[in-house]
Amino acid sequence: MRTVYPAALRALLVFTVLLGLVYPLAFVALGRLPVFAADRHLIGQSFTDADGNPVPRYFQSRPSAGDYDPTATGASNLGPEDVVDTPERTSLLTQVCARSLAIGRLEGVDGSRPYCTAGGVGAVLEVFRRDGLTGPVVRVIAVNGPAFVSTYAGVPVEPGSGRVPGGVITPIRGDAPSRPVVPADAVTASGSGIDPDISVAYAELQAARVARERGLAVGLVHDVIKENAEGGVVNVLKLNEALDGHASR
Repeated sequence: MRTVYPAALRALLVFTVLLGLVYPLAFVALGRLPVFAADRHLIGQSFTDADGNPVPRYFQSRPSAGDYDPTATGASNLGPEDVVDTPERTSLLTQVCARSLAIGRLEGVDGSRPYCTAGGVGAVLEVFRRDGLTGPVVRVIAVNGPAFVSTYAGVPVEPGSGRVPGGVITPIRGDAPSRPVVPADAVTASGSGIDPDISVAYAELQAARVARERGLAVGLVHDVIKENAEGGVVNVLKLNEALDGHASR
């Protein structure tokens, strides 16, 4: 008959409680603590008014899949092949197209992008061929709404509102520049949804507007961007705070 050693049994019980109960519960509790003011630069923030419109005097952050809520971080889980709008959800492509167009209007630049219509919708056709995947084109539908081209392969394009089984989804590049004026990080959310940084390119795109709204020289705003840039990115909150300091002098 084996002897059960009291010390070993006590150690087993103690570590079971510590590692199996106390340790995980402690991390759950830490995750529920509020973000202190000293850490606010680590969290992406919104610089919009009550209606969700950008406040012109401030640099704008990246889009957020979680509405800049640190307790609801996460990506949208939409990938580059998400190009067809449905009644329930707007595709990632159309979201990017609409954001780029809106930023173009805000900054006074060309907001066009490849695979986007002039109206800010994903430029996507569903192409039907006589033999399924081969043969001549027999029908074409603009799946995301009104037709943005009149014909495709000599076939008239029909307006649509979603997929019809049997066709091949075909994004259309259009004549937008291959390097859009609006940077990619301006129209896509980060993996966490609360990235506090933007690219220097996106910051520089916003510089003229911010300078105009604050009554500052554009050169000064560019200098502030350079002073706060690190590794090709700049913290949006630090950038806005630095400019608030200039404005108060």
